[in-house]
Amino acid sequence: MKNIPRKFLKIIYFFLFTFIWSIFVYLINGEWLYFIPLIVSDIIFFETISWQFWKKKNKKKKSNKSEFRNWAEAILFAVVAATILRTFLIEAYTIPTSSMEKSMLIGDFLFVSKTSYGPRVPITPIAFPLVHHTLPFTKNKKSYSEIIKLPFHRMQGFGDVERNDCVVFNWPAEKLGRPVDKKENYVKRCVGIPGDEIEVINGVLNVNKSPQEEPIGMKKQFLYKIQTKGSGLNKKILYDKFDITKNDVIRSGAHEYTMFITEENSKKIEKFKNVISVKRNIDTTKINLDIRIFPNTNSSNWNIDNFGPITIPKKGSTINLNKENLAIYKDVIKRYESNNLKVTDQGIFINDKLTSEYTFQMNYYWMMGDNRHNSADSRMWGFVPEDHIVGKALFVWMSWDTNAKGLNKIRWDRLFTSVK
Repeated sequence: MKNIPRKFLKIIYFFLFTFIWSIFVYLINGEWLYFIPLIVSDIIFFETISWQFWKKKNKKKKSNKSEFRNWAEAILFAVVAATILRTFLIEAYTIPTSSMEKSMLIGDFLFVSKTSYGPRVPITPIAFPLVHHTLPFTKNKKSYSEIIKLPFHRMQGFGDVERNDCVVFNWPAEKLGRPVDKKENYVKRCVGIPGDEIEVINGVLNVNKSPQEEPIGMKKQFLYKIQTKGSGLNKKILYDKFDITKNDVIRSGAHEYTMFITEENSKKIEKFKNVISVKRNIDTTKINLDIRIFPNTNSSNWNIDNFGPITIPKKGSTINLNKENLAIYKDVIKRYESNNLKVTDQGIFINDKLTSEYTFQMNYYWMMGDNRHNSADSRMWGFVPEDHIVGKALFVWMSWDTNAKGLNKIRWDRLFTSVK
């Protein structure tokens, strides 16, 4: 060992330490401790962070490294650190649609906590850093490789998904062939956890046969029809005083308006002198003729306002299978839990075995948007498996209104507000 340069000795010792440390962490099941060698590597090799900032620094000898190498090492460490931060701790997310209005607005920029439910270890670890599924400046070029695909594993978090949490997850109904962790990200409110029974009756959500317990700050919207007389509604008042945007008004005529509004705003509008009636739209089939309702069978007469009852699968629980309820749990058995499913005149076959029962291998969740008549959610595509859960929406760090002008584009009152 005497003839080995000190630089190489440090590398040998580091890899030896990493190997022994990894075995130790595995034995004690302390997976968060796997990050310690990254800190050690920076202390020994890169020195990009002053880990002993409280000590007075000695004047360092001039480095023999070139300026290019210094910059390259700094950029590399920054990319690695940002990737670890984004993958395991916290990630930025943008609200692209109105499915959660007015609880969350289009143009809200959120921070999403990965530690709340435990970070999901990347299923496709070989990927271009800091992007989702598409390479920058391309329309459909994959940013990842499927040469290595890891099984689903979630590290220890601070808790589990709870009812009424605003959750970011990978859209389970996506059929573009992407791996789970590269599917599109959605954000909805979790209204049902494993084992819950969900039912919607005339637009009222019931969980385990009781009306949903709505958190403070939740703002549900529905589609309303408003009949007026005379000059109709003053849109300036609507937009300025009622937190209603142009996106909320889907149709308007001389004396008839159709818009997505909260119940609170409907009662305020009802008091206008020239308003004849304000009624919530119950005939939801006319909202969107192309809408498909889970489980997408001709025998079901469910719609977005009258749905269920339906029981959310819970890991380890067993159900009796029949041809009536198979449509509800077909995707769970076949797509999400990777079983071979066949239905013949003899009965139901799972992995070539005739059976009348099935035991769920994962937990599942029911997600719905607060904008109840303008949200593509579990009512359309069913359950969200636990391996699709990304994290919990924490707070809005920026909010941008594209319809406003100048400094009014920034919604100042929403900056650094918590998500409820």
